[in-house]
Amino acid sequence: MADVDATKSLSGLLNGIAQKVYYNNTEITEELLKNELYPELSQEEFTALHEKMKGLIKSIATADMDHAQLEAFLTAQTRKQGSGGVNAEQAAALSRFWKSQRARVRESLLAQSRWEPGLRGLSWRVDLQTAAGRGDAGHSGPVALVELELGRDRQDSEFVCLEFDEASVNQMLKKMADIQESIDRIVHRT
Repeated sequence: MADVDATKSLSGLLNGIAQKVYYNNTEITEELLKNELYPELSQEEFTALHEKMKGLIKSIATADMDHAQLEAFLTAQTRKQGSGGVNAEQAAALSRFWKSQRARVRESLLAQSRWEPGLRGLSWRVDLQTAAGRGDAGHSGPVALVELELGRDRQDSEFVCLEFDEASVNQMLKKMADIQESIDRIVHRT
């Protein structure tokens, strides 16, 4: 019976860590987890267990381990049990946790790494602008109009409209070629 309680407590701890770290649930605190799951442990013992499990989850999540990688990782962790590793029950709990939470943790990590607002769409066209339409007696010629649709998750889009004349388009293309050259130099160096 004690093993069942220990397994439930560890599963609760792993889920609590995921709630706090990956799902941004501010109601979950280290103190709440200790009081609810491990009231018999001293604060130092609980903090050590919490940090160890948090570190293991972070390692597993950062590598987005598949089943084979997870098993190899946990086997290595059980072999170094005395120096910060895990026992067989902890390894089994970590394995169950990751199998059930992998997709959700991965989605959370992806969402946290996205820049906001994001580019939702882009449209462009080239218009011929006449001197009368612009109020500029000396200019007529093609104009590139670019419309960017920007937005955050679950919010309405914002639109930005840009206008480029031929010189501006050429300047932008030159800068993009320079960026590509820089990327190519870096990539070919490694």
